[in-house]
Amino acid sequence: MRRLRHLTGRHRAPSTNRALGLLLAFNAGAINAGGFLLLHRYTSHMTGFTSQVADSLVLGDMTLLLGALGAILAFLAGAATAAIQINWGRHYRLNHVYALPLLLEAALMLPFGLMGAITLEWHTPFAVPLTVLLLSFIMGLQNALASKVSAGKIRTTHMTGNFTDLGIELGKALYWNRRRADADRVRPNLARVRLFGGLILAFVLGGLAGAAGFKHVGFVCVLPLAALLLWLSLPPYLDDLRHNDALRTWTFGWLGRLRRPPPRGLPGPPP
Repeated sequence: MRRLRHLTGRHRAPSTNRALGLLLAFNAGAINAGGFLLLHRYTSHMTGFTSQVADSLVLGDMTLLLGALGAILAFLAGAATAAIQINWGRHYRLNHVYALPLLLEAALMLPFGLMGAITLEWHTPFAVPLTVLLLSFIMGLQNALASKVSAGKIRTTHMTGNFTDLGIELGKALYWNRRRADADRVRPNLARVRLFGGLILAFVLGGLAGAAGFKHVGFVCVLPLAALLLWLSLPPYLDDLRHNDALRTWTFGWLGRLRRPPPRGLPGPPP
């Protein structure tokens, strides 16, 4: 349990960043693969959606344009939400500042796993079903979380940067050092090789699990992933809830507003 709390804690270490990054990369790979099987598009692929904006403007295809804009805006909203939650947690000195976005991600994935087929039929103003917007929001939320945790060093929802960094280290390993002094030799950073190779492998394994799960059992395959994120985020959140007045006020303030009965009527005009 202590190890679990360290993964979302304010004080970070390379090992905790790597462990959290691997878990999130697996999760992103599964969601990405499932999104492609369902929607024939990768919902974390903002490069493709941005290119789609340009293509649709040239072709005059407003449906294509609206779909791309919807995915981009949902991704941006997810990233902004994660940043707001993390900065709020830092401001009020939560011990587990990264638990809130993880808990929100789990809360969004649970209903998706239970009634995802319904969201495929819910139309939006962006000419794509709600499923596209929901998955893009989740990917933006998760990508911002990983970036904030690692100061931009770990990427979990797209692998272009990881392949680039891994290629750089492989280039160092292949560099010809024959006539260079030992102090000037070009050497690969093995810790970076393990990190980027591990993230790529976790993403691929998650993709295999997600593709097989969506193919054979459907949306319900998301539930174990949501349960994993819930297991990762709920105990630290409850720990902060017990010890942090600001989080307790915010949480129970929302509950109080939800339970408060609506006013029976508007007051009459003054005499």
